[in-house]
Amino acid sequence: MSETEQELARDLGFLEAYTIGLGTMIGAGIFVLPSIAAEQAGPASMISFFGGGLVSLLAALSLSELATGMPKAGGSYYYVNRALGPFFGSIVGWGMWAGLTFASAFYMIGFGQYLLPGLGQYISFLAGWGQIGITAAALVMAAVLTAVNYYGVKETGALQNVIVLSLVGLILAFLALGIFGGPALGEFNPNGWPAVAATIGTVYVSFIGFEVIATSAEEIKNPSRNLPLAMIAAVVTPTLMYVGVMFVSTGTLSIDALSASQIPVADVATEFMGAIGGLVMIAGAVLATVSSANASILSAARVNFAMGRDRILVNWLNEVHERFRTPYRAITVTGIITLVLIAVGVGVGTLAEVASFMYLVTYALVHVAVVVLRRANPDAYDPSFKIPTGLYPLVPIVGFAACLAILVQMNVLVQVIGTGIVVFGVLWYFWFARDRAPSTSLVGEAIAPEPTAMADGEGRYRVVVPVANPETERDLLRMAAASAYAHEDQHAEVIAVNVIEVPRQTSLSQDLTFEEERVERQQELLESARDIATDLDIGLQTRAIVGRDAGSVILDVIEEENAEHVLLGWQGTRSRREHVLGSTIDPVIGRAPCDATLVKLGPEGGRGEGDVMVLAGEGPHAPVAARRAAEFVAASDEASLMLLNVQSSESESDEGLSPTERGEAVIAELVERAEIEYMSYDAKVAVAADTEQAIIEAVQEYDTVCVGATRSGTISQAVFGSLPEKIGAEVPQTVVMARGPEESPMSVREALMQRLEV
Repeated sequence: MSETEQELARDLGFLEAYTIGLGTMIGAGIFVLPSIAAEQAGPASMISFFGGGLVSLLAALSLSELATGMPKAGGSYYYVNRALGPFFGSIVGWGMWAGLTFASAFYMIGFGQYLLPGLGQYISFLAGWGQIGITAAALVMAAVLTAVNYYGVKETGALQNVIVLSLVGLILAFLALGIFGGPALGEFNPNGWPAVAATIGTVYVSFIGFEVIATSAEEIKNPSRNLPLAMIAAVVTPTLMYVGVMFVSTGTLSIDALSASQIPVADVATEFMGAIGGLVMIAGAVLATVSSANASILSAARVNFAMGRDRILVNWLNEVHERFRTPYRAITVTGIITLVLIAVGVGVGTLAEVASFMYLVTYALVHVAVVVLRRANPDAYDPSFKIPTGLYPLVPIVGFAACLAILVQMNVLVQVIGTGIVVFGVLWYFWFARDRAPSTSLVGEAIAPEPTAMADGEGRYRVVVPVANPETERDLLRMAAASAYAHEDQHAEVIAVNVIEVPRQTSLSQDLTFEEERVERQQELLESARDIATDLDIGLQTRAIVGRDAGSVILDVIEEENAEHVLLGWQGTRSRREHVLGSTIDPVIGRAPCDATLVKLGPEGGRGEGDVMVLAGEGPHAPVAARRAAEFVAASDEASLMLLNVQSSESESDEGLSPTERGEAVIAELVERAEIEYMSYDAKVAVAADTEQAIIEAVQEYDTVCVGATRSGTISQAVFGSLPEKIGAEVPQTVVMARGPEESPMSVREALMQRLEV
């Protein structure tokens, strides 16, 4: 059986991708690290943050090219494994997991510091718990976050965005008031430039957030634009904030006071914002540390999954929970290791530096991967964003050298722990992965690359047909084929789409391995579509997609394929929930920028066949319905076409025409508007006092009824109007409701969202 390659739906726009990265990067970095950085490098620590930002910017450029060239889940691990092979893949995979776990523990210690010594100033119950209390608070919150991710609470994603945007506002207020207060710096660089360089390693944990964006590359819309933009913005924004916070902090408190503080930003804020300002910053820090840890636990599980997919890690770890649909084992193990790191009392600075160490090793190899893939130029590597010509290979070379330079400046203990993790990755490769993981190294090809040919497509008339039910699939494809036949001169093609919906908590790739049954059914459905297409002698393309929302996925397919027509099946009843015709149908019918046809199938033998009737009217979409009917008739051997108009016996025409004459004029005009003069058809005008009831009764004489939408508009008007809906609901025959391209004006909100998603 041939199979259609699985695709993952792109649900993340620029803003979502940006906040995913920013959410991790403005957490503990801003609220916890100022005291550690100030102790190591004094006011010059702002140079350390700036240097960390520059190193990250280089890595972001390389990662952006890799991520748009191979947008797969797993981020840096995937690219290094693909370019350099599973040996380095094992090192980076374990390194990233360890880095995210150490970072999670670091964030949780920061949370404990702000919760107890911080809030303890205002809430007596929380005061006086000391280090044991901080550790206990960190353990409890780490366990809570592990449980939240284990159970897969959907709302965490939206909550993350709210937290991030709130923190940005809070930090901007801190900077504005702090700078207005006139901070005065003392000796700028008391410990010398080597200390400044070493401090880059300490604070680098603050910049690993953009890696989280790369791990979601497969789910980002328009990745050639949104992915590099989100990564660069996610690096530049916190870099400027970090430098500003260090400027205000070291200029407001003495270095000794700042170094001794467990809640440095809150203590600084208290100096010029008063007790309330300090309390607000404490609340922000609590939210920020929780947000960062939550994002790290999620990312760690996705790295595990990518390693399992490449057989570098046992897949047992990646099993998705049968009920909660989350990678519960990976989340649990990550949570347990985080708890252990907190419980054994690893210093907060060491936790941060080990996480930094592992990511610097990762990014050094990422820069190498860019060079290897550029030179090897495999078919699967087609980056829509490339490091600009003038900056390549300068960026990867300088980035690689910068990462190594920082690594050798770091604390010896950190170097020992980090090297131990790297050695573990090496040993793991030889013990477990070498015989299982297929070699993907492109280093050989990079030494002697061969050019690959590029191919261009050509414009076609495309009809998109979402298929989900084997019982209706054949008829929907046949009706779509009828539309395609009418445009044979435009190399018409039918595109059958099936979407597997998965919850937001679970990685799309991960869900595929869990949903074997649904994936198998999807493949069977599309294989059946190919058989049907062969029988019907139509060109067919199949697309199997895994996504969060079927309606959005179908709209994306319409846009990507530049389709002229989308045809959907419908059960004929209104939704009883918040949707009108259904959660999938509403957005497609409401926003598809092409012809949209909704089909309620009647008895066999009358599905776009037999006696086909068009309700001839003056509405804006009546010609579209007439064209659909003409296409069905033209594609069937024994079909007939009837144009029916029903006039009120009570209304009078301005032209002095009788109701029958008026109806005949409407039909003639419709034929011209629909451009179906070439067709043989019958016409009929009925006159009745109750036109709606007369129409309902008349259409029941035909096998297939085609009705145009009675009004234009967006989602609230996505229904075709009261009469077409009534016909669809009450008439047992096949009912086809059609409309032309959606041309209603876009709301301000829709315009803004679309702009951000481009």
